[in-house]
Amino acid sequence: MMSNITAFNSCSIESGSHWCFDNLSSDEKAMIEKTNVVIKYKKGEIFAKQGAFASHVIFLKEGLAKIFLEENQKTLILKIIPSENIIGLTSLLEGNTVFQYSAQAYQDSIVHLVDINVFRKLIKMNAKFASCIINILTENAIQTYGRFFCLTQKQSYGRFADILCCLSERIYKQRKFQLLLSRKELAELTGLSVESVSRMIKEFKNDGIMKFQGKDVEITDFVALKRISVMG
Repeated sequence: MMSNITAFNSCSIESGSHWCFDNLSSDEKAMIEKTNVVIKYKKGEIFAKQGAFASHVIFLKEGLAKIFLEENQKTLILKIIPSENIIGLTSLLEGNTVFQYSAQAYQDSIVHLVDINVFRKLIKMNAKFASCIINILTENAIQTYGRFFCLTQKQSYGRFADILCCLSERIYKQRKFQLLLSRKELAELTGLSVESVSRMIKEFKNDGIMKFQGKDVEITDFVALKRISVMG
């Protein structure tokens, strides 16, 4: 079930969406299975393209993806999506036929494509399933508000701390984890330069807030990190 939501840790939604499918009957699940297509994507591959025809809703079964907007060779990362989450719900809007954003694999991923018309039919047929989808859309909206607040109102240290808190709490769900994002990707997430990210990693290490060795990250003073995120 969905937990309390705050404006912080703005890089991702907090809860997975896989439990929505538990509200479906066996016949309704069979409707999904009948049209379900499973595809594997390599790191860096795009599996939803902004402006492309949206024939399916995407369920990220395994992996990690970024959701972003792009225009005139510029990109804005809206969120990171971990496994067990649905992508492309904005395409359910009546009269809409395209993806409103792009989705790219941060690591090797497995996705399930569910026919969008079947998905719409299930929403109309099953009130509990529809309620769950509304909750997910609402959580995504709140997360987006926090994301824009972070990018526009926080200074560089606050933005970087926010991303680290989010990675720890919502993506990897532990204080020690293997970070699969490059420093360039961290820079994209924070809206900073690679040089700025490298400098802050060094400063956070020197201040005893984190350890960073290769791809291994450990948050050693989460209270201080959270304070920097909140203070901005």
